Amino acid sequence: MSTYRFETLLAPRRIAVVGAGDRPGSVGRAIIDGLRAGGFSGEVVPVHPRESSVDGLPCVSRLADLRAAPDLVMIATPPFAVPDIVEEAGRVGAASAVILSAHLGQGEAAPLGAARASARRHGLRLIGPESVGLSVPAQGLNASLLARPPTSGDLALVSQSGTVASAIAEWAGRRGVGFSAVMTLGRSADVDVADCLDHFAEDFRTRAIILSLHHVADARKFLSAARAAARAKPVVVLRTGRHDGLDRAPTTHTGALARPGAVYEAAFRRAGLLAVDGLDAMFSAVETLGRQRPFPGKRLMIVANGRGIGALAADGLADREGALSAPSDETLTKLEPVRHGAQANPLDLGIDAVPRDFARALEPLLTDRGSDALLAIHVPTARAGSREVAQNVADAVAMGRAAGRRKPVFAVSIGEDEAVRSIYGRAKIPLFATDADAVEGFLHLVRYREAQDDLMRTPDSLPRDFSPDIDAARAVIERAIREGRTWLDPASVASLLAAYRIDSVPSTLVPDPDGAAAAAWPLIAAGHTVALKLVSPDVVHKSEVGGVRLGLTSEADVRAAASAMIARVRAQRPDARIAGFAVQPTVRRAQARELIAGLAEDPVFGPVVVFGRGGTAVEVIDDRALALPPLDLALAGELIGRTRVARRLAAYRDVPAADTDAIALTLVKLAQLAADLPAVRELDINPLLADADGVVALDARVRIEAETGRERRRGNWHPRFAIRPYPAEWERRLVAGDRRVLVRPVRPEDEAMFRAFFVQVDAEDVRLRFFAPVRDFSHAFLARLTQLDYSRAIAFVATEEGIDEARRMLGAVRLHADANHDRGEFAILVRSDIKGTGLGIALMRMMIDWAQADGIAVIEGDVLAENRAMRGVCRQLGFAERPAPDEPGLVKVTLRVPERTQS
Repeated sequence: MSTYRFETLLAPRRIAVVGAGDRPGSVGRAIIDGLRAGGFSGEVVPVHPRESSVDGLPCVSRLADLRAAPDLVMIATPPFAVPDIVEEAGRVGAASAVILSAHLGQGEAAPLGAARASARRHGLRLIGPESVGLSVPAQGLNASLLARPPTSGDLALVSQSGTVASAIAEWAGRRGVGFSAVMTLGRSADVDVADCLDHFAEDFRTRAIILSLHHVADARKFLSAARAAARAKPVVVLRTGRHDGLDRAPTTHTGALARPGAVYEAAFRRAGLLAVDGLDAMFSAVETLGRQRPFPGKRLMIVANGRGIGALAADGLADREGALSAPSDETLTKLEPVRHGAQANPLDLGIDAVPRDFARALEPLLTDRGSDALLAIHVPTARAGSREVAQNVADAVAMGRAAGRRKPVFAVSIGEDEAVRSIYGRAKIPLFATDADAVEGFLHLVRYREAQDDLMRTPDSLPRDFSPDIDAARAVIERAIREGRTWLDPASVASLLAAYRIDSVPSTLVPDPDGAAAAAWPLIAAGHTVALKLVSPDVVHKSEVGGVRLGLTSEADVRAAASAMIARVRAQRPDARIAGFAVQPTVRRAQARELIAGLAEDPVFGPVVVFGRGGTAVEVIDDRALALPPLDLALAGELIGRTRVARRLAAYRDVPAADTDAIALTLVKLAQLAADLPAVRELDINPLLADADGVVALDARVRIEAETGRERRRGNWHPRFAIRPYPAEWERRLVAGDRRVLVRPVRPEDEAMFRAFFVQVDAEDVRLRFFAPVRDFSHAFLARLTQLDYSRAIAFVATEEGIDEARRMLGAVRLHADANHDRGEFAILVRSDIKGTGLGIALMRMMIDWAQADGIAVIEGDVLAENRAMRGVCRQLGFAERPAPDEPGLVKVTLRVPERTQS
């Protein structure tokens, strides 16, 4: 349902409180007290079967007795009564309800399931159960159990935990930080975090979003909403239960490395969210975002009345990989009257500094181009009281802003008091109790800007000759499933890797020690030593039973080693089946680094790509990073860079750098394998050797499991992928005039092609498309056209085959679905010299086909009234036309998409 009825939920005019008795301290009575304390001006009606009035408010015995349908129903009753109350609320026409009650059970037969079913039947939005309510201060709405009504501001707080929300709201109240809304979701029977993200991303009263969550129920919905929200404004997330364990014992190294907390972190990173690890960090984020907007740059200038306290801040910044600024020589000259010592940053004003010295230091620093933000740290002394320093800092910043210098300023006042907090609060300067908190707050905004840059970064193109043999790979998997196998044998693993052009070591499978000796002879005769490996469907980690021997130099050694393996397995794992042995040449790459790369399966987010340092001690070393597929080369490179082993991939001493491009491409290939083959549940390449000559898989194992009926596919969309991959099945070929045209979904690496396209399009056609002249086709502008969340948007680009890139693109059409995924807005632009070839209508029809397949019911768009050609195309395709309200120069065109017939 997403944002359906949110307007009424967050701005109700009539509220019914079910279970509100006259007993002070009861939950229902507390809700009424909170509404009064918040200044709610609408109608509040208590509902209780045995009361005639509650605290002076007339009471009705049931919802059906209300004279008009309530916009919001607050439910504070025993759990067994909740389903009937929700059903009655739906019947009387209520728009939404908040369930404060707890212990509603699990499953559809429990009270929770019955309440959810009733709400869906009537289109009633539900918050809870186990919610502590919601608050919208600007509306005077405080239907919550919070200790004090939140003040009005521009932060939205969304929390699954009532206690965490209460802690943040209480802290913010004491600091003068306000909220556009506070929503506590509890167990999210209906309204969930994704719904709230969709709403507040579009809410002009909300500048940043604060999340507290423990779990995600629908990974696709959450990530799609989170990515959209993070592009619009900062989103900070605190997850409780970060160290919860796996539900089942992992069977591979990659499975063991992909712990739930690490997967959530990978998901937050992919969505562009700022993850914090505790309430202190969350408070720091709230203080920062409540007073300071994001800014470009990451260079911090520190000013302090003491060398030691400034150095502590600089150390903390360096520990968190922040950057100190370097003031210009001109600025340093202006600072000479207040500067102690030779160090430029941190700037030491001296323990004898007076309050005016802070202002004298800030004035030139606010204009200095060498820094992006300032941090003023004050330790109270006999010569400089906290209040006087705060006022001087606030006045200097106010003067700078009045002169157009809006450089961000952060403040630390050791031993702060209410007056100091008030001074900085009025000045919109974030204030922190310690230098560490201030550095953390500064870096929140730096990381947000970096995340935005990452979201809009254009990836490198994949090698044009990379095209996996998907049919061969599927044949390997299907054959193993027919045979009832859970693990692929070495020959099947090698075939699977070969289908994706991942180099591995040639292997010969043999049934017994004599066969191993015979297979070893050609290798020994060619000058190789031999690697012998046990093959058993019941032994995943061969090294645990001595199932790997390297460097064998004779047939006798191979035969003896194989016999010894059998004996060890019989002693240690008598139940294990021995299928035979794999005989390989021993690989000697002296300067290679041992890595691990593979796939793991997360119960929430589905397939996960794992990379890190490899070897038998991989889980002990725990040097790993995770990413959600699909990947491109930019994302794969970023994944590599988040590990410690990445530093060893660079050149050092006489060891040349490893081929990181080859490593990144291998990770992209594994992500593509996961998309193509949903039956692959875990894949372990350990070790993956990497050096200057490329990569090679020394050992690999693959666990498979057939897809179930519940895992419904949509096109090529992996049934468990959290992020929809590139929809390759929508590529089409057609003819436009005398041109052979390929129409395909847009990819992020198309940015350069789009830039060349806009250069060729007539300026008047660009004006008709964007309703205004566009002169700057910046990276940010083009990134929003080419970097798509295929769950919500599609863009098809038409390219002429056999033409160089500068002239290849002929046109594009785009469709963006709303948060409820029932309506979509389109836009189209065709190159000026292509008009009249039928390409525009062909692109429109393809966009309509996508909408039909994707379940979008209505397509709409705005067209300039003067654009008669586009209006003609729309009429030909069946669009209805009407004047746009409040826009006399625009026409609104609408098409009701026919439902897809079932074949």
